[in-house]
Amino acid sequence: MYLASPLKVKIMQDNRMLNYIKDVLENMPTGWLNLTTHKLDIYDEELAKTQFLNQFESLFNDNNSKTSSLNIIPTAYDYIRLGHPLSCVLEWAIANLNNLEPENVISFSSKTTPVLAILRKNLLENKNTQILYSGDLPASFDAEVLKKVYNYNFELKQVEKGTAVSKFHGSTVYILHQDEISKIELNSNIDFHINTYGHLGSILIVNGEENESYVSDIQHVRRRETIAMTPSNCLVALKSLTEKTSFDAKNGNTETNKTLVLDSITAITGTPTKPLVGSSGLSVQYAIMMGLINDALENHKGKPIKFIVPPNCYGGTNDQARRVAACIDNVEVVDLPVDGDNEMVQSIDRILNEIASEDAIPYIIAEIPTNPRVEVPNLIDLKNALGKVRKTSKGETAIDPVFILDQTFCPNVHFLGEGEILSTVRTISYASGSKFPSGGQCTAGYVVGNQKTESLMQKIEKHLLLCDNEATSLQYEILAKQMPSMTQRIKDAYKNTREFVNFIHETLPSAKINFVSEELAAQGFTPSVFSLDLPTKGNTNEEKETYKRALNLKLINLMITEIPNESKFCVSYGQLKGCYWTIPATSTQGTTKEGDKDYIVRASLSPNLDLELHKKVFLDFVENI
Repeated sequence: MYLASPLKVKIMQDNRMLNYIKDVLENMPTGWLNLTTHKLDIYDEELAKTQFLNQFESLFNDNNSKTSSLNIIPTAYDYIRLGHPLSCVLEWAIANLNNLEPENVISFSSKTTPVLAILRKNLLENKNTQILYSGDLPASFDAEVLKKVYNYNFELKQVEKGTAVSKFHGSTVYILHQDEISKIELNSNIDFHINTYGHLGSILIVNGEENESYVSDIQHVRRRETIAMTPSNCLVALKSLTEKTSFDAKNGNTETNKTLVLDSITAITGTPTKPLVGSSGLSVQYAIMMGLINDALENHKGKPIKFIVPPNCYGGTNDQARRVAACIDNVEVVDLPVDGDNEMVQSIDRILNEIASEDAIPYIIAEIPTNPRVEVPNLIDLKNALGKVRKTSKGETAIDPVFILDQTFCPNVHFLGEGEILSTVRTISYASGSKFPSGGQCTAGYVVGNQKTESLMQKIEKHLLLCDNEATSLQYEILAKQMPSMTQRIKDAYKNTREFVNFIHETLPSAKINFVSEELAAQGFTPSVFSLDLPTKGNTNEEKETYKRALNLKLINLMITEIPNESKFCVSYGQLKGCYWTIPATSTQGTTKEGDKDYIVRASLSPNLDLELHKKVFLDFVENI
């Protein structure tokens, strides 16, 4: 009896897999390509990627590529910045071709951040790194800045492709540029293969069992400082893989779209400096942090750097700040209490006095309105607290703060232009573009600065580009289309939200609603998100908390069950249609300390939804409490 050789068997298996992926690409649900956020009710964070791939592999074994079957697989990640169905399929395919576990293959939109992910872990573990590369390094790679500012240590060597690589005491990283997606030649002496693919991004392979402890750390860098390869670029990569062809060049309209986007941001924010657009809000925030650290190291050598951050703010902000501080000796995170019994301006004033006394450099990150309590401080008091001249313990003039304002909830409010409230103190403002700017259609983010931050904005741009985290072509295209209507969408969504909040107040007056006052709305603060502290009962605090948490889920499940086409259990905001519900403590505050989490309901309404139906379902909920 004839037996095929192992090589022939492997080729047959690979061809079967590639043919299956071709069918999947023909039949995939539209949401795989165009959704930025996925439903939390079919997502288990503990099983991110693996639950999706286990069921995807079952379909592969059954040769089932029906749209209906693909559509019911549990979502891979709740948000495409972290990963998504197409990135998982791409990583699974490359893993199969190379006899690897899918966890060991990680795709990035950036070509340099995968290198930074390895350098970060090796810095914390005091481990040597050598970076080998054939041809040219990614254009944005700046070895000197990575060593001086990021505190990373490594040796850099150019080698010819195919050169024998000897064993190294530490980690060996090999960077190679390719024009098509294909099987990768692995080398046992190379710990990490990073293949770069032009505008698509890069794919990192963790090679060898001894390096598997890196997987979760690398994934966390992708989660916090950059994004996964985007769905549209993963689709291009998968077609290159299945058709064995080079991928297409970049969208030719990128520069035109970029100009339109920058002009829109300038007009909407009224700012004088050049805006910067990144692949996500956290990509932008990372560039802000590293740009400010760069400036401090150059202009205030040896002085401590303090990032002042609300402990209950968005988990990504909180986590990223602490991750940066962990890598750089003279950087520290200071808690800024802003919600509830704590008032933002008083907290800022007190902390700035303490930091001035230490002759340290203060950088404040804060949301206005705050998330999830939707509070706005007295802006005149804020301006005065930021602008106050303080003295060090030696009587010298202290370094003035930089206020880093996250205004994602209200991106239309003018803070920084000439004559505006924060034009006279060093202030930078940024927003997540996945919210109102794109209407939930992409993950991009942007940052602007006032006149006093022009030199800082140049540093921020330097680090945005170094991390290869600028917005992608498609992100610019989406923003160019959506941003001109943003201001009107904000007005319409606020109108719906105000009406719904008033209705809840009338039908369930015992609930505590966190939303802006009519007076604040008249000043231009018109968010379309509110949080709801539902009434509870019980004999002890534990009983009351347990009852309330169950009630939160009861409300959300009723909304998404009764209005499935509009209500979604999801973390987003600023979407074009529908209504999104979440519990901040279990979603946006994922990495926040337990005691600072908010177990309340947060809802965000769009300009386009059936408000009367939402009122009716909410009334049903109230009548059945």
